[in-house]
Amino acid sequence: MPIESGRHTFGPENATLTVETKRTGAASKAGHDLVIEVTSWAAALDVADDPAITLTADAGSLRVREGRGGIQALGDDDKAGIEQTIDEEVLKGTAIEFRSSAVELSPDGMRGKVHGELELAGSRRPISGELVAGEDGRLTARATVKQSDWGMKPYSALFGTLKVADEVEVAIEARLI
Repeated sequence: MPIESGRHTFGPENATLTVETKRTGAASKAGHDLVIEVTSWAAALDVADDPAITLTADAGSLRVREGRGGIQALGDDDKAGIEQTIDEEVLKGTAIEFRSSAVELSPDGMRGKVHGELELAGSRRPISGELVAGEDGRLTARATVKQSDWGMKPYSALFGTLKVADEVEVAIEARLI
């Protein structure tokens, strides 16, 4: 189903915003690939002659939903510790904002390329992503964020032998209908 003209708004009540991390390093088997959900955010997709996208998110609202791999399962205390580290040491409670500079929709309205600026960890940098509208009314937006581009040092433990990969995948899953 093509993305229809008009204003589409999204947030936790009708969509999900997730961040997926991967692990690297000699001790990567000890760590977990994480699925983190942003629980406080708002986005708008304006489809008209000049399409635009905006998004704001609360850096303190990231919650670990899943940890894949690892030697043992993540417990509630582990998740809370990861969330605290993300908020206090990685994002440092700073604003997360995205504003598109260009949204290029395909003629059939089923795909799009998005270009804009992302403010993250106190830095504003250009980023690009993609939109895909499914026949079932589902809308997916994806972008890869390389943490070091925003001055963030990817988390590491065990004397640097377990690290979060520099690139993380950010995705929004929503329904257009």
